[in-house]
Amino acid sequence: MAEHVPTAANAAHAPAGEGNHASTQAHGGGSEHHAEPSALGLTAPAWIALAMIAVFAVLIWKRVPALIGAALDKKIAGIREQLDEAAQLRAEAEALKAEYQARAAQAGAEAATMIERARAEADSIVSQAESDAAALVERRTRMAEDKIEAAERAALDAVRAKAAQAAAAAAEALIRDKLDAGADKALVDETIAEMGKGR
Repeated sequence: MAEHVPTAANAAHAPAGEGNHASTQAHGGGSEHHAEPSALGLTAPAWIALAMIAVFAVLIWKRVPALIGAALDKKIAGIREQLDEAAQLRAEAEALKAEYQARAAQAGAEAATMIERARAEADSIVSQAESDAAALVERRTRMAEDKIEAAERAALDAVRAKAAQAAAAAAEALIRDKLDAGADKALVDETIAEMGKGR
């Protein structure tokens, strides 16, 4: 069996006689245990347990657990409210994002429609301008041709008139030289009749 060595604290608190007795036991190899210190019949662990029970009793009496639970519930409610607010903000952000995407798509479609319409209008304007230019050229060409034809007719009429005048003058001179007044009158009438047929 292991020898029991008395501590310095035990040696200090023990009476002188007991100290000698303990020394004797230490040298003699005795196996007796010392009793733990106590107060009012309770050891140190008992006092610690009693103190903890008293603390818990005071806490329960002051309703500390309820206050702690209420504080925790309030904190949890605040966290839930923050989470709900965050979820609502996220939903609003998603809705705004979807709205902006829809508007962007609509604006893109409208822009494409406007571009297509502008191209169609430009093609129509170019086609109309080409048609108008062709019609104008044709009209101007026809007018020029009509003027040229009228000038040709006027020139031809003038040439015919001068030729008729010349022929009439020559015939008149010839008739005067060779024919009498009756024959002259008949020849002039015939010439005038032929000229009327020629026109």
